[in-house]
Amino acid sequence: MEFGHSSFLGIDLLKFQVASYSALDRIDLGVYIVTTREFQKTMKVEYQQNWEGSLSFEKVTRYLPHFKSAIPVPVYVFGVDL
Repeated sequence: MEFGHSSFLGIDLLKFQVASYSALDRIDLGVYIVTTREFQKTMKVEYQQNWEGSLSFEKVTRYLPHFKSAIPVPVYVFGVDL
């Protein structure tokens, strides 16, 4: 599950590449769970939480195609929403 800063997006996605090539931790697919922009907006308004610079489902799905050639396993992205 990832609720971190968006600057880690590339590093997080490339971890799937490393894990799929490693003989010790071979994986068949990746799962990436992030919050949606709507969730972040609601949490900011109702609970005054600062989500500036955080990853969102929309951002991950926009950037994931750029990593297609580097990640040899399917990556499923789930957005947590209210």
